[in-house]
Amino acid sequence: MTDHRQDRSALPKPSGPYPPTEEMLAEPVPEEVRQAQAERLRKVWATPKGIRYWTAVNNSEVGKWYCLTALVFMLLAGVMALLIRAQLAFPESELISADRFNQLFTMHGSAMMFLFAVPMFEAISILLLPGMLGARDMPFPRLSAFGYWCFLIGGVFVIGSIFFDAAPRAGWFMYPPLATEDEGPGSDIWLLGLSFIEVASIAAAVELIVGTLKCRPPGMRVNIMPLYAWYVMVVGGMILFAFPPLIAGDFLFELERSFDWPFFDPERGGDPMLWQHLFWIFGHPEVYIIFLPSIAIAAMIIPTVARRPIVGYSWIVLSAVGTGFLSFGLWVHHMFTTGLPSISLGFFSAASEAVVIPTGVQIFAFLATLMVGRVKMTLPMLWIAGALAIFTMGGLTGVMLALAPFDFQAHDTYFVVAHLHYTLFGGMVFPVIAGVYYFFPFIQKKQLSERLGRWAFWLIFCGFNLTFLPMHLTGLWGMPRRIYTYPTGLGWDGLNLISTVGAFIIATGFAVFVWDLVRPKRRQPQIERNPWEAGTLEWTHDVPEEAWGIRSIPHVTSRYPLWDQPEMQARIDAGRYYLPDAVEGRRETLVTSVIDAEPIQVQRVTGPAWITQAAAGFTGGAFIFPTFHWYPPAIVCAVLAVCCIIYWLWTSTARVPEAPSKDAGLGLTLPTYASGHASVGWWAMWITMLGDATAFASLVFGFFFYWTSQADFPPEGAMHAEAGLVGLAGVGLALSWALTLGARELNRRWAVGAARACLAVAPFLAAGGVAALLLSVWELAPETHVYPAVLWALAIWITVHAGAGVIMQLYCLAGSLFGKLTPVYDADIWNVSLYWHFQVLAALVTCAVMGLAPGVL
Repeated sequence: MTDHRQDRSALPKPSGPYPPTEEMLAEPVPEEVRQAQAERLRKVWATPKGIRYWTAVNNSEVGKWYCLTALVFMLLAGVMALLIRAQLAFPESELISADRFNQLFTMHGSAMMFLFAVPMFEAISILLLPGMLGARDMPFPRLSAFGYWCFLIGGVFVIGSIFFDAAPRAGWFMYPPLATEDEGPGSDIWLLGLSFIEVASIAAAVELIVGTLKCRPPGMRVNIMPLYAWYVMVVGGMILFAFPPLIAGDFLFELERSFDWPFFDPERGGDPMLWQHLFWIFGHPEVYIIFLPSIAIAAMIIPTVARRPIVGYSWIVLSAVGTGFLSFGLWVHHMFTTGLPSISLGFFSAASEAVVIPTGVQIFAFLATLMVGRVKMTLPMLWIAGALAIFTMGGLTGVMLALAPFDFQAHDTYFVVAHLHYTLFGGMVFPVIAGVYYFFPFIQKKQLSERLGRWAFWLIFCGFNLTFLPMHLTGLWGMPRRIYTYPTGLGWDGLNLISTVGAFIIATGFAVFVWDLVRPKRRQPQIERNPWEAGTLEWTHDVPEEAWGIRSIPHVTSRYPLWDQPEMQARIDAGRYYLPDAVEGRRETLVTSVIDAEPIQVQRVTGPAWITQAAAGFTGGAFIFPTFHWYPPAIVCAVLAVCCIIYWLWTSTARVPEAPSKDAGLGLTLPTYASGHASVGWWAMWITMLGDATAFASLVFGFFFYWTSQADFPPEGAMHAEAGLVGLAGVGLALSWALTLGARELNRRWAVGAARACLAVAPFLAAGGVAALLLSVWELAPETHVYPAVLWALAIWITVHAGAGVIMQLYCLAGSLFGKLTPVYDADIWNVSLYWHFQVLAALVTCAVMGLAPGVL
């Protein structure tokens, strides 16, 4: 007799007519049915009231919080810039002290990069992307909220240090030995506070990438999705590969600061150049992480004002991908004066020139669209025009700095300051303000003032050029960066005064813009949807009246559906498309296939909860307390953060559904549960582990960097890790992985008892492997030389990750025992198995480096 429990083909699969026919879409819905559906949706997606408002996880609310918080941090950083310019307005000024000046320029750069530029991209994307994709929300709303609260806590901690005279003061790049030997908590605040914020950035990147890949509306193939979504994927991928090297560098840096392990101390075998490599592997892609999202805003505005589809869609996509790829080959662009070999200078100089090509393709495509269209010079387009002018200027000076001989002369002068600000203002600030004016009607159904917007533009545009154009000459005349005063008579006096006057004009322009943004608008009537007559899906949303995102999820067949499918808006509002109802009282959105966007699942998404704030608060404590060397409360916070996250996952993710499938509308029946690569959780784990693997690879890079840069690595007579114990560690961790994988397969075959046994034994093998790895380096003194220090660092990295893997194994075991994980509903163990694939690879590489490399070296 056949055991039908093993017949997984009996699991529900998508069934019913797809794609929908015109007759199906045109069929009317009775008015009473429409109203009942709308009322159920309204109740399910309602934003909490009162104090519970702060438990909201809707992308519309979290995105607004994110944007406003990033704006506040930007304004604070701007005030710091004004103080810097006031100090430099006149020679030999004593307005502020040298130490305070160092804190100001360090915090100005750090806040602009880490608290404004990248968070603002993620904030805007969280706010807008679901609308552009016709989705109800992002796939992990609580993850978005968790990321926001981490950002808020970390940002307040870091930027608040300036008010207590405890801010970092070694520059936003924190070069050792100045930063490692700096007294006081400033460097630790930078390292741990910004590492905490980077966790939020990576969490948001994972959310945005998975949302773009898996939550597009039916029919929206990858070759017709909005250009903004393409840029989100490119930039999200760049964050995953750019931020982890900095996190790895922060890890080594903090070990040196806290325990005197000499990773950057040349007297004990370390090398401060390793920090520069790790920092700029992050730092130069960071420029394009800032630039590309702003270009994405332009890619949405330009077709609208030109009244025609974008020219060269495919070329723009390929150029965006090419820009992202090439940006990782430019980091030595910032290290031309560090004594690198000439062949390296030539290679990176050529790469720095080459990145101009894909960037130029995107700009020329925008210009071509404007040339062939019927352009209406709206206020957003005015800001885009200013952005193109300023960014082009920054690009031209970038080509100059890409030439090593010129860079030798201009390096660390105000010429570089001018180039950087032309690039960032033109490539980020102006387009973002254009996006605010363009998308404000989408967010609030009101428009900002045309008159105030033009005043703000001309004040900022003129003030910017008055501030930074003279700096090119100031730099060529030899004024170095980061000096708090200068003697008179060097020819810099007048130029610095002009730059200071320009800075205050910029501030006036921003004051006008911010007033326009926050001024009361209660008496201003709401406008109709889509005031710009755009062609993309976000303008179908009835925001802010309805928190459901979109009334029904449409079937999309073109890049500009509101232009090409004129009946779409009415059909969305009538509930003629997918998920027009919320019969079960659950928040839902559609999950579709990665390439062709064919519907595959109804995804249940999480709703409001306090747990995100609790998890973020305890996670913040785990990062912040070590700043002051308060390790016991940090450990307590870390344990509580893990408990909060486990509770969050247990109560709201991968739950066994009340029914295996449901009617999604238009006669299409879809599963309500998915595991493996069909699941959004699996994709989130995959993407997260790519970033984690990049951080691990950066540590391994550090090991071989020391080998190539130091003649005595390992030093003669050095003790090595105990090879036998290293091998035992590799075996233990590999067996733990094998048992996890075996548990997954046994569970799918209904051998539940055997699967539980595997999950019970696997943690012990992992713990034994970790114990062996730590014992293998136990006799090494990491404070004596960088060789034992880097071995200890690798062992600690594997230990922490194996500990997380053990928690996951026990979570799956508990899920099996309490019915959350079954042979049919097994998403958790699929995700944990994927984690262990990466973990065992990292463990085996570590064992090879620790056990085999010393014999080879």
